[in-house]
Amino acid sequence: QVHVVESGGGLVQAGDSLTLSCTTSGRAFNNFNMGWFRQPPGKEREFVGAIYRSGATTYNSDSVQGRFTISRDNPKNTAYLQIHSLKPEDTAVYYCAASGSTTPVRMERSYQYWGQGTQVTVSS
Repeated sequence: QVHVVESGGGLVQAGDSLTLSCTTSGRAFNNFNMGWFRQPPGKEREFVGAIYRSGATTYNSDSVQGRFTISRDNPKNTAYLQIHSLKPEDTAVYYCAASGSTTPVRMERSYQYWGQGTQVTVSS
């Protein structure tokens, strides 16, 4: 059984920076591609970005706009999502997910394991 747990969300002000963490347990972390998604209030969940097993990254450029950075620390079984220059429109529940497959990381169905999400609220 694989568990995925996000942490680091909260209430922040516009312009601040925030780092979310995602820790897995139950299976070797370096076997997973790790993805980040978010769901703004009243909207569908969207892909934010992902980091491959190799450490390479890919982002949803439309939503990220160069402000997001994803990294991973394999010995700590943890992936990170850094968000800079936060905007009110970044308000969302942020989800982390782990994929043991080779299917496209931008697709939700590629991920077998999901965290429960962490709320990020950005005040103006």
